[in-house]
Amino acid sequence: MLESYVPIFVMIAGGVIFGVVMVKLNEWFGPHRPNDEKLSTYESGMEPIRSARERFSVKFYMVAMLFILFDIEVVFLYPWAVSFKQLGLGGFVTMAVFIFVLFLGYFYVWRKGALEWD
Repeated sequence: MLESYVPIFVMIAGGVIFGVVMVKLNEWFGPHRPNDEKLSTYESGMEPIRSARERFSVKFYMVAMLFILFDIEVVFLYPWAVSFKQLGLGGFVTMAVFIFVLFLGYFYVWRKGALEWD
C-alpha cells in the first residue's frame, strides 16, 4: 500500500532539494551589492510615508472579506454556465435560487453600510 506513494514522496523530495539548491546557488554566486536604495521599502513606486505597523480600520477588513466571499460565490457560476444545456430546467431553477440568495446577501450588506468607506 505504501509503495504506491513512493513516486509522490520522490517528487516532493526532488522539489525541496531543487529549491534549496537554487537558493544556495544564488547566495553563493549572485551579486552582493546592497545599498540604501535597494534596502528601502518599495511599493507601487511611492516612497513609504508611514510605518508598516499602523492599524487599519475594521471596515477595510470587512470589505476585503466581503469581496472574497462574493468573488468565491461567482466561481460557482462558471461550471453551471459550461454545462447549462445538460442541466436543463432543474439546473436553471437551482442556479436562479442561488443567484437570488446571493443578491439578497449583497443587498443586505449594502443596506447595513458594510461597503461604505468612511
